[in-house]
Amino acid sequence: MSVDVRLDADSLIWRYLGDRRFVMSICRAVSLQMLHPAIATATHEFSMVRNRVFVHKQRTAPCIIRSAYQSDFDEVRLIRYSHDEFTGRLRNGTRYHALNPEIFFFEHATYVDALFACVEHFFTPLDHESRGRLYLETCEWYRRYGISERPMPATLGEFYEYFDDALATCLDPDPGYQWYREQLLRPDTWFFKDLPTPAVRAMQHPVAAAHLGITASSSDRRVLERYARRLRLVDAVAPRRNIYPDYVATEVLAARSRRQSAQSMASPSHSD
Repeated sequence: MSVDVRLDADSLIWRYLGDRRFVMSICRAVSLQMLHPAIATATHEFSMVRNRVFVHKQRTAPCIIRSAYQSDFDEVRLIRYSHDEFTGRLRNGTRYHALNPEIFFFEHATYVDALFACVEHFFTPLDHESRGRLYLETCEWYRRYGISERPMPATLGEFYEYFDDALATCLDPDPGYQWYREQLLRPDTWFFKDLPTPAVRAMQHPVAAAHLGITASSSDRRVLERYARRLRLVDAVAPRRNIYPDYVATEVLAARSRRQSAQSMASPSHSD
């Protein structure tokens, strides 16, 4: 059965993606990406600033985010075609190409995982039905790149199965963690550096944490929760301050306004 999924003011993804809290949550995605030999090698070989992985993300994240809000802007095509030249060999001699659908979708999947973590930590956690809806919206987001959908799971449950299997079978800390381990644990660029170091540890996916040799403590999680409360307060007094990039502010505010209106209509009315 086909499901009509639109990315518009009624979508969940518009509420959350265009926000600096999602950007900061990308630290979770990057740690997993640098465990994938092909992604780590391509990042190291083709980034404009080879040894600064978060400088690379500062350049690419705005395009990735904007593509969920505006399907026809030039950078969507740029993301697709700029990857044509990202090809080479891994240390074991295996050839890789960044547009290999399995590689490209895995990278996207780490952003999906980071988005769910972002909502969990920085917003109000979603129920199962809403999580399923948000996942379908991330599938529509992925389709905008024009890459084969072959590896993309159809449902949230199938995505969990896919992601668990990929994390168990496709990853290797060599060579990515040789190059980037220190940066992954202490990002020093852009919004990423705003996260306190304990919060960075608390944000890590358990698989990445195991490879990094860390364990998030209850103290780390408390630091993350305090920081999340602080940013929620920012929303309450200055709704635009957390929105990023600026050119999606209209869409984000429209989606959040639509949500507030729906909540008001769902609340029981009171009469004298």
